[in-house]
Amino acid sequence: MLGESHDLLHDFPEYADHIAEMREHNGEFRASMEEYNWLDAQVRNLEEHDQPVSDTHMEELKRRRVYLKDRLYQMLSSQQQ
Repeated sequence: MLGESHDLLHDFPEYADHIAEMREHNGEFRASMEEYNWLDAQVRNLEEHDQPVSDTHMEELKRRRVYLKDRLYQMLSSQQQ
C-alpha cells in the first residue's frame, strides 16, 4: 500500500522494549535501524509525492529495506532467546 508506514515499532510491537534496548546498546543494530528508517522515509516520500523515479531504482530501495528489516528482525529474535 502506498505511503504505508513500515517502521519496526509498527510492525513488531511485541519487541518495543527490546528495540529500544538494542538501539541504545548495539551499534550494528542502531546503524542498520537508522539506514532502514531512512530508506523507509525515502520510499514513502517517493510514493506519496508521485516523484519521477525509475521502477528499477524504486525496487532497489524496497529490496534494501526488506533486507534490512529481515536482518533487524533476526537480530531482535536471536537476542530474545
